[in-house]
Amino acid sequence: MLRIAFMIVLALSSIILIASILLQSGKSAGLSGSIGGGAEQLFGKKKSKGYEAILNKISIGGAVLFIASSLVLVAIE
Repeated sequence: MLRIAFMIVLALSSIILIASILLQSGKSAGLSGSIGGGAEQLFGKKKSKGYEAILNKISIGGAVLFIASSLVLVAIE
């Protein structure tokens, strides 16, 4: 029963992780972003507020939950 519960948690965390990563916007805008985007990565344009920050936190939480449930499932086996 415990194994089934962790398998459900693993499936839900993987769906959350996939959805939150796919909803995030790209970091560069093609070739022009790779040439001129280096300075922006060093000096700013951090999206620390709003929609991107929420998706970033959801992605981190989903990844932690995914790894933890995977390790528990391996330990149970």
